[in-house]
Amino acid sequence: MRPEPYTRREYVAAFRELAARIAASVRDVPPRALPIRMYVAGGAALHFHTGERVSVDVDAVFSRRIALPDGLEVAYRDEDGSARLLYFDRQYNDTLGLMHEDAQDDSIPLELEGIDSRVLDVRILTPVDLAVSKLGRFSGQDRADIAALARRGLVGATNLEKRGLEALEIYVGDTQRLRGNIASAVRIVMTKDPVS
Repeated sequence: MRPEPYTRREYVAAFRELAARIAASVRDVPPRALPIRMYVAGGAALHFHTGERVSVDVDAVFSRRIALPDGLEVAYRDEDGSARLLYFDRQYNDTLGLMHEDAQDDSIPLELEGIDSRVLDVRILTPVDLAVSKLGRFSGQDRADIAALARRGLVGATNLEKRGLEALEIYVGDTQRLRGNIASAVRIVMTKDPVS
């Protein structure tokens, strides 16, 4: 998948630089361990789908445990000349939020110039799985992100509800709050309004 025309070129270049640094750190691992898959969620994935906001961090998990290199932050200038910083969030994990068990299998390859996908296969969550991943915390930003996906026609109410409820099937504990979040997200998608 190539970035859509509405993605910010400067942001994409910074993201590509982070991915290149990670790829360089795993280039010499045994071939049987390759490719390492990098599954991108959060604001970075949202930007590639919608272009509606620029995240300051990259939330991602990998198909293998890897020793990440130092220097996973890139300073760059945005289109308007403002100084920006993009960094890899070393604290992110996808085990506490809501995530469908097939989210990684269904993720979308992201082609980045200069990144050999046979070494580092960078992938972004599908729009619906990205929306589902936002249902655990369900902050104001998460609601706005779901609305952005809906405005672009990337998420429908029916598929979001179905995927969210399927994701709940593998969770234990009291899921009442998450069920309420799913219902609220469905309303957001139907109105494309994060405050509904």
